[in-house]
Amino acid sequence: MDINNILIVEDEHRLAEILKKQFEESGFKADVAYDGYIGKQLVEQNSYHLIILDINLPLLNGYELCKEIRKTNSSIPIIMLTALGTPDNKLTGFKVGADDYVLKPVDFRELLARVNVFLRRSSGIFPETEKLVIADLEIDLNTKTVKRASKKIELTSKEFALLVTFLKNKDKILTREYIIQQVWDIDFDTGTNIIDVYVNYLRKKIDRGYEPKIIHTKFGFGFYCSEKEL
Repeated sequence: MDINNILIVEDEHRLAEILKKQFEESGFKADVAYDGYIGKQLVEQNSYHLIILDINLPLLNGYELCKEIRKTNSSIPIIMLTALGTPDNKLTGFKVGADDYVLKPVDFRELLARVNVFLRRSSGIFPETEKLVIADLEIDLNTKTVKRASKKIELTSKEFALLVTFLKNKDKILTREYIIQQVWDIDFDTGTNIIDVYVNYLRKKIDRGYEPKIIHTKFGFGFYCSEKEL
């Protein structure tokens, strides 16, 4: 059985070593970087299944490192583990490509559970229907690939999760509250524009240059996925 290899980027040496020891005792291989620059080098030199990333890092902070990773790898799960817990901090983390946001201090059992959820998703284990289709767009849930008119479209993990949420609720109007709970699994201030930002990302990738348009806005209500306007 393959061993999952994770990277911990954390400048608190004691916490980093504790996490490394706990993950290794749980059957993982774990590398540690104490600053963002070394973290970036390790990501470029090695293959990881998941990254745990602090925000306040020397040389290259967690937001900047996350953006750098996303330039070349849109699929690796990234969990931000930080003491910065304001809505703005979380929003910034998700905007730069983080998949989850965990506050310190954290119970290792909770962190391990979150890690295992992402690794199961990354391995392509889906209990539901293998494919979702609308018009000429197709999502393969096993390989996590998206095609429109037979052309492969690269999505980040959050864009993919948002598109899956839309297709599973085809022809249904979804409120912002529902979407943020399903995709981000948190309760955000309804004043945040993170959903609008990600819907715009999706439209640029899957609707621009194609007909029919798939993602629509019902002003005052939310968004929906359909081959026609409702």
